[in-house]
Amino acid sequence: MRRLLILGGSWFLGRAVVEHALADGWEVTTFRRGISGAEPSGVRLVRGDRTNPDDLARLARSGPWDAVIDTSGYVPFETLAVARALEPVVERYTFISTVSVYQGWPTDPLTEDSAVLECPSDAGADFGYDGDPGPSVYGFTKAGCERAVLETFGAERTALLRPGVVLGPREYVGRLPWWLSRVRQGGRVLAPGRPDRRIQPVDVRDVAAFALRTAAGQVGTFNITASRRASMSDLLTACRTVTDSDAEFEWVTDEQWLTEQGVAQWTELPLWRTYGGVWNVDSSRAFAAGLTPRSLEATVTDTWEWLTSGGEGISHERAAEQGIDPAKEKAILGLWDAYQLDHCGAT
Repeated sequence: MRRLLILGGSWFLGRAVVEHALADGWEVTTFRRGISGAEPSGVRLVRGDRTNPDDLARLARSGPWDAVIDTSGYVPFETLAVARALEPVVERYTFISTVSVYQGWPTDPLTEDSAVLECPSDAGADFGYDGDPGPSVYGFTKAGCERAVLETFGAERTALLRPGVVLGPREYVGRLPWWLSRVRQGGRVLAPGRPDRRIQPVDVRDVAAFALRTAAGQVGTFNITASRRASMSDLLTACRTVTDSDAEFEWVTDEQWLTEQGVAQWTELPLWRTYGGVWNVDSSRAFAAGLTPRSLEATVTDTWEWLTSGGEGISHERAAEQGIDPAKEKAILGLWDAYQLDHCGAT
């Protein structure tokens, strides 16, 4: 039986990887602190902290494994220590990274050949800087984690996965849950930008399935996004359908005007961002290697089903950032009505 080690395993993506691995017949071990969440039955849990050398040594003694999927690496020097501890007992290393490692994120179209931020493999958690619109400390440090794995395992034993926005059941950031909740309330909904804007969120279960492909032997660097077939209108329409809502979408197509009203992109109206590279990530390499994203409608439907069936996710501080205050939304819609009247009168 194939043996898989998962670093993490109780949260959003980690949990999806565990479930897919079990369904695919892997013998699964997870390494985590065991403070939050729980694995399905049939998983061997090794409790420990990836920042503790003794815990890493004890973990290595629990091997060997055919592959490790690292869903919890954020600090380069910590990831370097993990990789060095596991290198003798693990054949392949899959590291879950992010499109934020690119120098051009989020302004430029991206491929796997786009330039990556420079960060040493032994850097700390605060390496780099936050720019507006980018780069970010998060992107710098993820790039350093990638380097740590490559330096230790080599390209022939490493897969680097760079997802964009990931949605689906158990989402802890709260982007899709907020839209579902807002649309369910009905009434007039502030919808940002053009309704036909193409977006590329990928389902967490599809990321997990592709991660298992790499664990089984596929190496290389892969952007992980959906195709650009779905639109913002598709997203909100799906939310309205599954919640059986009477919501009416008011598309504020003048995005400069919308930003002038003080609406925070990416958070107050989740998934709305005006930079050209946000939804222009080429994942054709992953498609050719077997990534098969499901439809956005399916992701919305399953997320709503999870929410309404009593599903509980992980409480996370980022969820509090999502969504616009109802009074602010109402005020902006009123201003938009007046703006349109003035604009039409002027023309």
